[in-house]
Amino acid sequence: MSIRINEWAEEEAYVAIKICVSEQKSDSKQRELHVLEKLTPTHLGSRHVMRILDHFSLNGPNGTHRCLVLELLGPSVPDFIEARFADGRLPGTLAKTIAKQALVGLDLLHDYKIAHGDLHSRNLAFVMAPMDTVSEHEFIKILGKPDIGHVHRTDGKNLGPGVPEYIVKPARTTSWPLPHTVKIIDFGESFLQHNFPPTLHTPLVVRAPEVIFHDRLDYRLFEIFVGQPPFDSLFTTPQILVGQMQEITNEMLPERWMGAWEAMRGGDTMEDSGPGLQEWLEKMYFDGERKADLAKEDIVKLGHIIQRLLRFEPSSRASVKEILNDPWFRD
Repeated sequence: MSIRINEWAEEEAYVAIKICVSEQKSDSKQRELHVLEKLTPTHLGSRHVMRILDHFSLNGPNGTHRCLVLELLGPSVPDFIEARFADGRLPGTLAKTIAKQALVGLDLLHDYKIAHGDLHSRNLAFVMAPMDTVSEHEFIKILGKPDIGHVHRTDGKNLGPGVPEYIVKPARTTSWPLPHTVKIIDFGESFLQHNFPPTLHTPLVVRAPEVIFHDRLDYRLFEIFVGQPPFDSLFTTPQILVGQMQEITNEMLPERWMGAWEAMRGGDTMEDSGPGLQEWLEKMYFDGERKADLAKEDIVKLGHIIQRLLRFEPSSRASVKEILNDPWFRD
């Protein structure tokens, strides 16, 4: 999959074109398109979900590629943080604004019975200031000269059919003027509620526990405010991740998962419990190394909100609407 910036003749606007790999099965090709076309622009949450403008097919040496014409957006939240905040996280007030916007966008998806399938901070992108009045020459000047790397075989032989002659480094858009507005992007793993895909490619560390246990928590607010997820992502395994989930939530696994959990552990005993959610949240936010512009009272309220989301039983978790109606987000 690649994303390219183009001018779209029909609207005389700069757009992003997502070119999907041709090897994907036809149903997965269609799923993202179907989900994006299903979303109506009249819903309040549409302001925080990426828009599709058009689509077409492109025949290439590797087969037929599905191409999606999307609105042009700016950098992801982590790229924005890396470029503008040396301490590695967003200012508290901006984090709260972005978190609420992400929840509003997610509320739209839930109203349409859509699961994103891969929602994390890299799939939240900033809206760009209007660029349609900027000439192509000025646009390229702002974007910077493309950084091209030619592809060569290590044995010096000719490239095989379908292998690109060169690759282009992604453009950096972090220096562009950006409104403090984000949208949910990348619906390649999305699906409708009653059309669960046979395989999920969601990274292990961001999977819900029911996916790990093949039965069919929410850490994203933690990551937006603290700058990292509550669970270790380096060299993690399902066993390690489930153990961390139990420590953070201070909950027992549902009985229906216990057999799978015992088999997963293989007789190993659990190590001493680590800090609970609130203790870990405060420790990470007030670490003494980064600016803490939210009061402890705010972090306590945030902890209560996250605790309502981090439940093993899906039916016990607060809904997006319930979280949006929490007094802390309504302030």
